[in-house]
Amino acid sequence: MSPKQQRGEATVGQVLDAAMRLYAASGEAGLTVSALTTASGVSTGSIYHHFGSLDGVVNALAVRSLERLLTRLGTALLQETDARSGIEAVVLAYLDHARSSPEEARLLHSVAADREGMARAGQIRDSQEARLEPIAAWIHAHQESGELLAGLSAPLIESLVLGPVVGVVRRWLTMGDIDLEEAARVLPDRIWRSVGRD
Repeated sequence: MSPKQQRGEATVGQVLDAAMRLYAASGEAGLTVSALTTASGVSTGSIYHHFGSLDGVVNALAVRSLERLLTRLGTALLQETDARSGIEAVVLAYLDHARSSPEEARLLHSVAADREGMARAGQIRDSQEARLEPIAAWIHAHQESGELLAGLSAPLIESLVLGPVVGVVRRWLTMGDIDLEEAARVLPDRIWRSVGRD
């Protein structure tokens, strides 16, 4: 990587770190170009050069947060050799990520991230292929071994595993009436029953 590319990556990281601090403090309303230039020390022109727009900053921030979550989920899953432990580890890792990084969880479950995800779902998935492929291979291997239901596609298994967790985290973030500790006790077994063979 050339020095110019390194400087560009450093600038992008600097802007995204500042954007996350602003988002954590004030939500999307606090993310303005003026606030971002002040918080990051990066010029307006440089922000537009690297991101195209303020929406581009929010989108890049959401993609970076998604990368961090997928890395965490993949690590938790791939450390487990049996299917039940793997599914339970993914559920607990997702809940732990929300608990330990609520600002990233709030961004990932925001209207802006939903809108971006719907508009560019295929492109975003393609950009995460390196993180998703080992997960898909793990699912396939455990279907082949008979531990996971064989008649379900990998995307359907992902939906059955992550759908309830996403719902719980969204409710925790928006309503605050769900106890994540209770969810951690209840969800892994309930989710396992929907995808596993005991």
